[in-house]
Amino acid sequence: MKTEHTTADDLTRTLADSGVRSTPQREVIFQTLLEERDHPTAEELFNRVKTRLPTISLATVYNCLETLEQCGLVKPVNFERESTRFCPNRREHAHLLDASTGKVRDVEVPADLLERLKAAIPPGFKLDQIEINFRGSSTSAH
Repeated sequence: MKTEHTTADDLTRTLADSGVRSTPQREVIFQTLLEERDHPTAEELFNRVKTRLPTISLATVYNCLETLEQCGLVKPVNFERESTRFCPNRREHAHLLDASTGKVRDVEVPADLLERLKAAIPPGFKLDQIEINFRGSSTSAH
């Protein structure tokens, strides 16, 4: 996972570097993810994209998300027994699920804490990524 925020300009280059071509569907899906950054599910993304691409299918959305994930442009975010959500933030970070609203947001994790977590991995184990998810409820009035 790269350590910068991705922009729409990165899409074509990153896809090409991965041997994948850019398509209007991939472009619109990726741009939609960048616009709200609220970690939508594939179904939520489909509903948003449908207004721009009326003929797009849910299967196409899933296929595009899979391609974007394989190219490192989006990261799946999973909370037990809930639909997978998608995040375009390529920096190492955690996610916070507000159980009272269902909203997911990014939480920056201090670099020194990430290094301490990586140091806890036993020798001889190749770490691919760290996933940290928090779940709770907002304490502010609604």
